[in-house]
Amino acid sequence: MTAYQGVLRIEGETDPGLHVEIDLTDRGLSMMAGDQEVASWTREEMRISALPDGFHIRAEGEAIILDVADDAHFAVELGLRNAHPALLRKMSALIREDRAEDFMHHPPKPPVYDES
Repeated sequence: MTAYQGVLRIEGETDPGLHVEIDLTDRGLSMMAGDQEVASWTREEMRISALPDGFHIRAEGEAIILDVADDAHFAVELGLRNAHPALLRKMSALIREDRAEDFMHHPPKPPVYDES
């Protein structure tokens, strides 16, 4: 489980939103405001779009906008492939960093030639 900080807003409303902690797992997403659970959905229940003002989530007839502080990690962990250009650049940079770090810790083995 990975925890993210964010602000939850109801789509179409102008209030400043509710600060939430977002728990993202392989099975789904849940949001807490303090010790109160605000929402909990499985991945199958959600439709998520990454737009410039946040992650638009539709689930169980609700439409919310989630502004996540670490939006690039959140999007990568969700497995999103489509997003607005600024977020795509941040996601690409994260993926490149992860691959470079993995390469540094686990460099490829040199090829072995069969001399027979």
